[in-house]
Amino acid sequence: MTIIRIASGVGLLLGLASVQAAAQPQDLEGDAERGQQAAGVCVACHQADGMGMDNPGGESWPRLAGLPAAYIEKQLHDIKAGERESATMMPFANMLDDQQIADVSAYYAEMAAWPSLPTAYQPAEPEDAAVWLANRGDWAQDSMIPACNQCHGPNGQGVGESFPPLAGQHAGYLATQLQAWRDGSRHNDPNQLMAGVAERLDEAQITMIADYYASLPTTLAERDAPSSEEDAQ
Repeated sequence: MTIIRIASGVGLLLGLASVQAAAQPQDLEGDAERGQQAAGVCVACHQADGMGMDNPGGESWPRLAGLPAAYIEKQLHDIKAGERESATMMPFANMLDDQQIADVSAYYAEMAAWPSLPTAYQPAEPEDAAVWLANRGDWAQDSMIPACNQCHGPNGQGVGESFPPLAGQHAGYLATQLQAWRDGSRHNDPNQLMAGVAERLDEAQITMIADYYASLPTTLAERDAPSSEEDAQ
């Protein structure tokens, strides 16, 4: 009898382990060529070039082109599992299996986005509030807001798999996500880092940060462009 109970217990544990393993997304290698086919349903919102669309007054669709594959993959799995709320994305994420998610993520990661940005530190004057907040933060006792670039890298170019590029992302989308982290409707960030930052931001700060990063590639390109034909040579 004891042997039977032990055997039953082991079988139950193995069964639970199998269910748990099946519930976890598989670590699959993505294929960009297959991903292009699977991404057909994404084009309507995120556009054929993966650059998305800003829709003032409505829902903005983020650019996916050039984002890290692991980041895109995590967002799709989180939406599918209900860990990230998105009524728009939920039906599309549910259409994709684990392999298709890996393939779509690889496809958009390989897609060209904005030209690479300079990595030099951008000086800021206190009156340039958006640049100051992005590069230095606001460490006043009643604010304690870290600089955005501390996690997202110089000029918001992104760092690793958890901190996506902000430069060139649509302002409407950035503002919506900051508001979602602030009100708790989005909570799939590493160690609640974004929630902790967003809850300290007011609406004016959210707007200027979103506008700043959305325009960053253009403003940096203008700053670094040769001022004359002689300079270009």
